[in-house]
Amino acid sequence: MSDVDLSALLDPKVTRLLMTIPLKPLQGDRFQPTGFPSLGAATYQTKHGTKLIVESPQSMANRLEKTCWDDATNEPIAPLAGISHVTVRRGKEEKVLAKKAFLTNSMLEAHRINSPYLLEGSDKSFRNDITSELGVLADGPIDRGLLAKVLLKYDIGSLIHGVFLAKPYLAGGRLRVARALSAVIEASDANVAPYGGVKNDHVNPSGDTGKGFGNVPFARDDFVANQIDLFINLDLAQIRGYGLDDNVQKLLILLSLYKVRKLIDGDLRLRTACDLEPIDRKTVKAMRPAGFILPDLTDLETALSSSIKECKDKDGKSLMTQKIVAFDDELKKRKDKPEADGEKDDETNGENETPNDE
Repeated sequence: MSDVDLSALLDPKVTRLLMTIPLKPLQGDRFQPTGFPSLGAATYQTKHGTKLIVESPQSMANRLEKTCWDDATNEPIAPLAGISHVTVRRGKEEKVLAKKAFLTNSMLEAHRINSPYLLEGSDKSFRNDITSELGVLADGPIDRGLLAKVLLKYDIGSLIHGVFLAKPYLAGGRLRVARALSAVIEASDANVAPYGGVKNDHVNPSGDTGKGFGNVPFARDDFVANQIDLFINLDLAQIRGYGLDDNVQKLLILLSLYKVRKLIDGDLRLRTACDLEPIDRKTVKAMRPAGFILPDLTDLETALSSSIKECKDKDGKSLMTQKIVAFDDELKKRKDKPEADGEKDDETNGENETPNDE
């Protein structure tokens, strides 16, 4: 199939792929960690000293998925042509659905195919399809194999990053899949690096600051750390547990490896004041299974292209679809209410902690 050797990961005795990838600030020593509502920076004490969450598992899931998305074309990147996903388009004036303006995609949605743009709009085509195929799970124990097969058909990323179909008409809201691929960035021996500044108003320094005028001093906290690590955990046992055929298992593993490799080969600019890079991009060795080395991007792209083509049913038809739905409903605003915790912009509150799974 390719030069990528997956034998170590396909061994039934190997249940996890674990990697620790050391990182460092691209320039200087300081970095800005993610912030959480009503908490700020997440520091905690261990027997080895103070640690800090630099980027949460929720945010890393979004970033891993984003490596597969082409913002210019609003579709998956070229090497992943053929994977399953659902596109939402908008525009009442356009009769041809495929020509309507792009709105969103299951790969970009915080709750993937549980997105309201797929399930709550006037266009019930996707809702009807998935309800029809999963309706047999309404009573009794969940058939995980059937659920995995349907998720593969419509949104393969749900089998990697997880999904929670929290709708009463879908088995009473019991259909959920945990993340198979998890990532988090943590800093060890972390300390606050405080600094401050002033927003200057050269026209009216003593103006009404409540309306944006005047000079406004501020304080900010960055951090420094002796060690920053990106932790990767791929649950191989969960992937096998889906009960899908060998070709699909290989595809899920390859796609997971590709996301990790694409992430660390690219720019880890998490925020304005948080620009990181791997200490060693070339050789990324796994802790488990020992000896496994993350393949390079070119080999993974070649392997993925072949693997996508091999995922077919007995009649030679692809097991994955690319569905388009419309959302032409009014985009209603919520009723006015005080700003909720966490609804601040990225630069003042770190990172949007909306999970890409449940």
